[in-house]
Amino acid sequence: MAVIMDGKALAQKIRLEEKEKVEKLNQKGIYPKLAVIMVGEDKASKVYVKNKSKACTEVGISYEEFLLPENTTMEELLQTIEMLNKREDVHGILLQSPIPKHLDILTAFESIDFRKDVDGFHPINIGRLALNRQTFISCTPHGVMRLLEEYHVEIAGANVVIVGRSNIVGKPLAQCMLNKDATVTICHSKTKDLKELTKKADIIVMAIGKANFLTADMIKPNAVVIDVGINRLDTGKLVGDVNFPEVSQKASYITPVPGGVGPMTIAMLIHNVVVASKYLNGIE
Repeated sequence: MAVIMDGKALAQKIRLEEKEKVEKLNQKGIYPKLAVIMVGEDKASKVYVKNKSKACTEVGISYEEFLLPENTTMEELLQTIEMLNKREDVHGILLQSPIPKHLDILTAFESIDFRKDVDGFHPINIGRLALNRQTFISCTPHGVMRLLEEYHVEIAGANVVIVGRSNIVGKPLAQCMLNKDATVTICHSKTKDLKELTKKADIIVMAIGKANFLTADMIKPNAVVIDVGINRLDTGKLVGDVNFPEVSQKASYITPVPGGVGPMTIAMLIHNVVVASKYLNGIE
């Protein structure tokens, strides 16, 4: 039976650490603040935004929401971002995705001041990650790396297979793994013989959004399995991309859904906001 990697407990520990840092910044007259922009009425986004708001309040980070209507133009969105770029009391800017299809999310990400880009999606921050320089790392990949570190999973020299090539998870996570000396394979919908690749992996990360996709016959004994997927079944139950009951019998470590990577994503966002507030105020 695999060791279950408790993202909820680790996230709580990180929040307490960040709360102490916020209190020290407050003593210097610095009050970290996150601004979140949400365009439209996406139900899942509303839940995520609420959770981020709650986490910020818990650690003492100020929080401001900018809720824009579905019919917001690109010009209006960029004006909102520019206004927040200029505001000195705002240290982190987060554009909640998805945004309506008529808007260009990459242009929007690029218009955020990279020093306030706490989601790690600005080309400068992505480039710095590729060069293994100090930067903002996307919150989910960052959370995955912290979980592996907490459970002392050896990354250097490991065969890592990431299933999913999104800009939010797959690509930045591959870079994080490379920076830690792993041998990385990224798989996606066009990959041939996926099972042959996953069966050779020491660490498998699932991030494709297909419920219970990874089964026990697709992994080797004692593989480490990280499940980034969140899928709601017709029954209303939340499950990941991994068939947890059977894979957990064969893996050495595994993340649950919920309670694994999800809480870590928000914890790393908090971490990034604190880092941004220090950086923008000239504190190392």
